[in-house]
Amino acid sequence: MQRFLPLIIVLALFAVFLRMMTLEDRNPNEIKSVMIGKAVPEFTLPGLMPAETEIGHEALKSGQPVLVNFFASWCVPCRAEHENLMKLAGEHGATIIGVAYKDDPAKARAFLEELGNPYSRAAVDRDGRLAIDFGVTGVPETFVISGDGMISYRHWGPIVGDGLETKLLPAYEAVK
Repeated sequence: MQRFLPLIIVLALFAVFLRMMTLEDRNPNEIKSVMIGKAVPEFTLPGLMPAETEIGHEALKSGQPVLVNFFASWCVPCRAEHENLMKLAGEHGATIIGVAYKDDPAKARAFLEELGNPYSRAAVDRDGRLAIDFGVTGVPETFVISGDGMISYRHWGPIVGDGLETKLLPAYEAVK
């Protein structure tokens, strides 16, 4: 039996590696969020639009589900997902709060003027502090917030392909 022990160990490791490689919803580049199931962090940020006042964490505890989308005008994947954000706001009636991450407010406003504004409100996170508090690893990232201010889902990366229908919308509908 002792003579077969190395073979058994190799086969067990092979089985573990094979299982890890074939997990369907596993993205090796994605860092799992530690914020799922936790309350949104407390914050107050200046509004992006000239007529907008400060936006704080209270806006995410409205009794209705809210999406928080971290974006930037310099972010190419943010452009790619923008059409789906417009669809979420228009066709699905989702309330989306935009957070311009480490962006010049004038450039972020120009970005929204060019592509359309899916956000019910938008804020500026110039130093990236709120993104750190949310656990953002890079833009774009979208969070589903339940009506009581709890983070229930994080969509890592752009909302493209079937990501809207298979991941984000079901997570959003689950907290309605």
